[in-house]
Amino acid sequence: MSQRLILTLLAVACLLSQSQTAWSNKPSTESHIGKKISPFTLDNCYGRAVSLDEFSDRKAVVVAFLGTECPLAKLYGPRLEALQNAFGKEKVAVIGINSNKQDSLTEILAYSHRHKITFQMLKDLGNKVADAFAAERTPEVFLLDSTFTVRYRGRIDDQYYVGGSRARPEVSELSNAIKQLLAGEDITVTETQVQGCHIGRVKSVAPTGSITFNKHIAPIFNNHCMRCHREGEIAPFNLTRYEDVVGWEDTIMEVLEEGRMPPWFANPEHGEFANDPRLSPEQKQLVFSWIENGMPEGDLVDLPTPPQFIEGWQMPEPDQVITMPNAFPVKAEGTVDYQLYVIDPKWTEDKYIVATEARPQNRSVVHHILLHIISPETETKDYLSKRGPIVAGYAPGASAFTAPDQVAIKVKAGSKLLLEMHYTPNGHAQKDQSSVGICFAKDPSKIKHELKGDAVSYPRRQLMIEPNDPHSTKIADSKKTRQDVALISMTPHMHLRGKSFRYDLIDAKTDHVIETLLDVPAYDFNWQIKYILKTPKVIRPGQFIRCTAVFDNSANNLANPNPEQRVRWGPQSEHEMMIGFVEYIPL
Repeated sequence: MSQRLILTLLAVACLLSQSQTAWSNKPSTESHIGKKISPFTLDNCYGRAVSLDEFSDRKAVVVAFLGTECPLAKLYGPRLEALQNAFGKEKVAVIGINSNKQDSLTEILAYSHRHKITFQMLKDLGNKVADAFAAERTPEVFLLDSTFTVRYRGRIDDQYYVGGSRARPEVSELSNAIKQLLAGEDITVTETQVQGCHIGRVKSVAPTGSITFNKHIAPIFNNHCMRCHREGEIAPFNLTRYEDVVGWEDTIMEVLEEGRMPPWFANPEHGEFANDPRLSPEQKQLVFSWIENGMPEGDLVDLPTPPQFIEGWQMPEPDQVITMPNAFPVKAEGTVDYQLYVIDPKWTEDKYIVATEARPQNRSVVHHILLHIISPETETKDYLSKRGPIVAGYAPGASAFTAPDQVAIKVKAGSKLLLEMHYTPNGHAQKDQSSVGICFAKDPSKIKHELKGDAVSYPRRQLMIEPNDPHSTKIADSKKTRQDVALISMTPHMHLRGKSFRYDLIDAKTDHVIETLLDVPAYDFNWQIKYILKTPKVIRPGQFIRCTAVFDNSANNLANPNPEQRVRWGPQSEHEMMIGFVEYIPL
């Protein structure tokens, strides 16, 4: 096979995604516990003036700073409404305040309607009330007593954290504080770390300098962010226009500085990857300087043409469409187990797949889609646990897969398909019924090379992780290759206890590491990323791949549903897996 042909195979669809965003757990730098809040008056989302004095007859007032696009504010809006209903009879009121300069009254009204909020939603123009409270993020809450003195500030509960969530809250600090306040008791926890997006404050810095949005920043966002941060996609806010960006600058700086966005978890010391979305140090500094200079917009003549995203099938018209058997109801909040569907495509002859595209029906809640092959030799009871290679995938930012000429994925007659769906609730209940399109080779005799997939997997019956074990290491080896093969991509897969994952190339004679092919030191279950090599790696006879996975089944793992549980192999997120998927081409 020619080097040119090998390089063209990098068109394999990348599983690059975006989901959780712009959240931080940094504590507030200023404590206002015991401070009496001066009365203020703001317009609500209907344009009527509402004063804090109107709530002087209440035993307690919860002031919640909210935003219309922040993922946590979307999730916690309904929860605050439930809290209002639970404590309303005890003369507790909830007030929502939006201090974001980027959120209009119309957007606040739409937020209230979408989440069926009945408590007052007020607009804080110029973020004066946010400054008085020293509020920093959305959603951040302040519990006031009957004299409007701050008795608690921080989060609502501990369910959501940077990059993930628990199945349910373990501690509901706000609710506990309300109960203690109503009972006349001391509040045991008065401050907690805040999870959320930065409030989009009005800045006092006048725009200056030669770095502008239209000339320098828009091209960066177009190339690195736009696939996810646009209307209808899963990212929480748009980055398509200058007006969309203003108000999110503090959040943008934070996630770039901490490396949370764009999402990428490979250790840069090992391997170069074609689908690495990260900004270069120079690009990051350009964004930072632009923000620090007051975010000048620049001349419209410098604004590049925005990228065009194709509606409908991005690949050729499919020969067969695989669709979920039923529409799945995605709940408004919490976590959703992986939905797994075994589908019989009725393939009575070998198929040669040359293009695939996974298409979510509802992009706002579909985090990723994976379509696995189940070989005809697999027993029915093992369909979910012995899933085979991935032939199609979607995550925000991914492209359709189209094989180069003379290359295809061969699938045996009688194979089944396993459709894996991962959903991310966005604050209001929705439905999804996604599909995968497949194109077959018109003339299989012209296929000269197979793109193959394999799974380096720890034996499922032997996988066991003891309770409270923070560092359980599992190792699995691939078979030794008998011919040269070109390694194209690697996709590590674990569940909620996953901590790290590494692929090493091993010399069979010495059992020594020749090279680390991929190192993911901080595995994140929420991101099923396929790492596509920039230049395919040729693996010689007598060499094999060793996958090393580390699991954290302790309470230190915030995603852990139950550290007291002995964990075994299983298909759902509370179970575990240890699979190193690979794609390669025999040379």
